[in-house]
Amino acid sequence: MPTYDYECDACGHTLEIFQSMTEGHKKKCPKCGKLKLRRLIGAGAAVVFKGSGFYQTDYRSESYKKGAEADKKAAEKKSESKSKDSKSSSSSKSADTKKKSSD
Repeated sequence: MPTYDYECDACGHTLEIFQSMTEGHKKKCPKCGKLKLRRLIGAGAAVVFKGSGFYQTDYRSESYKKGAEADKKAAEKKSESKSKDSKSSSSSKSADTKKKSSD
């Protein structure tokens, strides 16, 4: 059931009423008692997900998921190649150090 906004033209009182869509408009103001209450046109309700069970990635498209997976694999390969390069350069440095110390 939706919530409707009302405003009284006589006293300016505003209120929200939780009522069925099939129920008629309210006409009597609860504050001043005059029949000047009118329903306001609202912007509409937006869907709001609250709580710990909703994540930004829950409703992603399949193409997005495949692209993200490919990016992850590419990053892993890049980090593996960097670690191999650092190992080979450190071993060549230690060999150079040994050579200099023996001279």
